[in-house]
Amino acid sequence: MTQPPYDRQIAARLGVQPEQVAATIALLDEGNTVPFIARYRKEVTGGLQDETIQKLTDLLERLRALDERRAAIIKSIEEQGKMTPALQEQIAAADTLAALEDLYAPYRPKRRTRATIAREKGLQGLADLILAQPRSPQSPGELAAPFLNDEVPTVEEALAGARDIVAEAISESAQVRGELRARAQAYGRAQAARIEGAEDPKRTYETYYEFEYRIGRLRPYQVLAINRGEAEKVLRVHVAIDERDWQEAVALLVRPDRRSPLAEQLLAAADDAARRLLIPAIERDVRRLLTEQAEEHAIQVFATNLGNLLNQPPLAGHVVLGIDPAYRTGCKIAVVDPTGKVIDTATIYPHEPQRRWREAAAELLRLIQRHGVTLIAIGNGTASRETEQLVAEITRQLEGVHYLMVSEAGASVYSASALAREELPDLDVTLRGAVSIARRAQDPLAELVKIDPKAIGVGMYQHDVDQKRLAAALDAEVEKIVNRVGVDVNTASAALLRYVAGIGPKLAASIVAYRDEHGPFASRAELRKVPGLGPKAYQQAAGFLRIRGGRNPLDASAIHPESYAAAEAVLRAAGVTIDTPPAAREAALKALLQQRPLSTLAEALGVGVPTLTDIFEQLIRPGRDPREDLPAPILRSDVLRMEDLKAGMVMQGTVRNVVDFGAFVDIGVKQDGLLHTSRIPKDVLLAVGDVIAVEILAVDLERGRISLGWAG
Repeated sequence: MTQPPYDRQIAARLGVQPEQVAATIALLDEGNTVPFIARYRKEVTGGLQDETIQKLTDLLERLRALDERRAAIIKSIEEQGKMTPALQEQIAAADTLAALEDLYAPYRPKRRTRATIAREKGLQGLADLILAQPRSPQSPGELAAPFLNDEVPTVEEALAGARDIVAEAISESAQVRGELRARAQAYGRAQAARIEGAEDPKRTYETYYEFEYRIGRLRPYQVLAINRGEAEKVLRVHVAIDERDWQEAVALLVRPDRRSPLAEQLLAAADDAARRLLIPAIERDVRRLLTEQAEEHAIQVFATNLGNLLNQPPLAGHVVLGIDPAYRTGCKIAVVDPTGKVIDTATIYPHEPQRRWREAAAELLRLIQRHGVTLIAIGNGTASRETEQLVAEITRQLEGVHYLMVSEAGASVYSASALAREELPDLDVTLRGAVSIARRAQDPLAELVKIDPKAIGVGMYQHDVDQKRLAAALDAEVEKIVNRVGVDVNTASAALLRYVAGIGPKLAASIVAYRDEHGPFASRAELRKVPGLGPKAYQQAAGFLRIRGGRNPLDASAIHPESYAAAEAVLRAAGVTIDTPPAAREAALKALLQQRPLSTLAEALGVGVPTLTDIFEQLIRPGRDPREDLPAPILRSDVLRMEDLKAGMVMQGTVRNVVDFGAFVDIGVKQDGLLHTSRIPKDVLLAVGDVIAVEILAVDLERGRISLGWAG
């Protein structure tokens, strides 16, 4: 079965033009990556952004999978010799997997059911009579009599078997299933109750002990919470469907004729079909759909939060002292220079049970003064706020030394990884976490890509969702950010290079091995010498790889080698070179644009206007890091306690996590505050890393909770 074009279907879903979709699908089918298409094929796609292209890719994959299933269903029904033109038309028109499976239900090979056994006993004819509802003076027993045999000796058994066949036919009707599913999704109610005697020591699921809510109004986090409670055997979950809804759905197929002696048999079969077969199946369908939608939402929340975390501006130029806090085992310390090289390590024991506070402070001060530390990065895990108090005590006395809290999510995963052993072979596993924390302050992206994205805790119910889909979405998000920023091929780790468009883990390792053997790359063209890096991989990757101080200054920019001729022509027309001082080069290029419209220049150079726009942007600011445009992290020199907070105080805070019901904001005390979604202006879309002003609404010292309001 040949697959149909999907351009109009996808275009309608994404709000773009069918021509853009068709062109993008062609590029994808040629093996081009999403980042490459978004950046270097804007003329072809009509300027589609990478987010849109990724959504298009996901939709295309699902539609193709749907058509593969459609083809398999058609083949199965044809092999049974039961395909009809009407059924073929219905299958071709089905636009969801649920609709397809509804149509296939009567033909799906199944285990022996009550209906199967009844058919084997020769009762199909009697079932057909019940469905036909004949008007006859005969009684049900008289109508059933011709179907009695050795296996069906009584009228009661004959009628019961025939009802089983009718019940299965009703439950497998695509029309009935579709109608009842729609009604259940619109009007059904999700019900949850605590299982008697179930253990829930922290009362995690207390909200759902006696819970009932319309299916159509359930929030994704509620669905996932209920699912988890059920999996942990704390909750019993049920989808309630009103009798009126299933009766109206069944009535689409069967209408008992009160003048037929078999009317009561049809009513009984319909009731059995609904209660025994149809409602349980629809309940499973509805819960599966709810879960899929909730998981999709949770995955998107995680991916968005991860992208914003990776997009945090780097704090370049600092000698950083990283602290991985702990109580009994001590706080591990690593000092790294501005390039991330480890220059010193130590362990201090300021907290319980040793309580060597003064000794720890003296050691910190010694390291700061010895190495010229300008920034201290504190991991935000166990003992982090107590450690912050120690650091604040020191930074109050020092000019030009600040600290910030850094997410340590995944630091332990990195510490024990093969990559960490390779990068830091001489360091104990416990100290590697401190190195990671220090480097995260210098360049969050370069360090966090070394960790499985799932280990970076900025999600919602991340362990409850489809792990394969989650991994794919997170990898796509990391790839998007890495390629937007660009990668210095002469300093990047294999962990970072693997996310560059067209490369992947194997080629990333080859690039690093070649670099180690032959020294730094002098040009992008030299990348062609890397074993395994063919023309297609080079085309996809070259524009995202930077070579600073190489033979060709354009290699340090985001201009693709295929556009070098156009870039050089622009520079000549402006009377400058890429080495001209930035201010003079910018002035000359802007003057050129005033003299000659962009469209005229593009036509003369044989390139598209979008490509030429990007060329001008890069020639004005070659290799600009887009993260520089985002707000820098808050650097602190003193610490607050929850006891210091008063209602009405307005403070600056950093968004640490964004979930359905609000945002958690670090305001510099032990506990992040919750800015509930009801208090976030409707026109504001918060992201991880945003620096915002919040008002303290309430502080609950006993429960460790802080309620925040919006302050602009």
